[in-house]
Amino acid sequence: MRKSGPPKGLIAYLVLELLDEKPRYGYEILKEIRSISGGHWEPSYGSVYPILYKFEEKGWAERIERADEPDRKYFEITDAGREELAEKREETGGKARDFADVILGFYHVFVAFATDERFEIENQSGEWKFDEEFSAWVTEQIIRHHERDFGDFQRVPDTPEEFAERHDLESDE
Repeated sequence: MRKSGPPKGLIAYLVLELLDEKPRYGYEILKEIRSISGGHWEPSYGSVYPILYKFEEKGWAERIERADEPDRKYFEITDAGREELAEKREETGGKARDFADVILGFYHVFVAFATDERFEIENQSGEWKFDEEFSAWVTEQIIRHHERDFGDFQRVPDTPEEFAERHDLESDE
């Protein structure tokens, strides 16, 4: 169970991966991260540019000049950046639980706002609502994305405890 927000270092990891594909400038990186997230998340300039400058300082990326776009600040990954990326790939491989906790945590709060009498949220006309229909739509989108990327969705009958045991996962406690 996570005690805070999204997994630390996520944006930095994505920036390194994107720079490994090709040299990029900040706005291009923001748009690509937005695309990767299905349009649901876009970090701010205030988070991406400091990462690029930090990478430059550490020697993981370097600024390059492009004759066709002299006013843009393009960054290119260095060999040291590729070494760091290899480490970040390994580190990120151990964060699937953190991602699942963020997704499930937000979903549980969404449903609590819809069903728990302690919360007196007033749904507004023309806005998203905390209710059963919107919850079903969110769930449907996750299933559609699953089927697009992995194939037919099959229900998993395991309880959380059974799933953890079947995959030899550590307990939440």
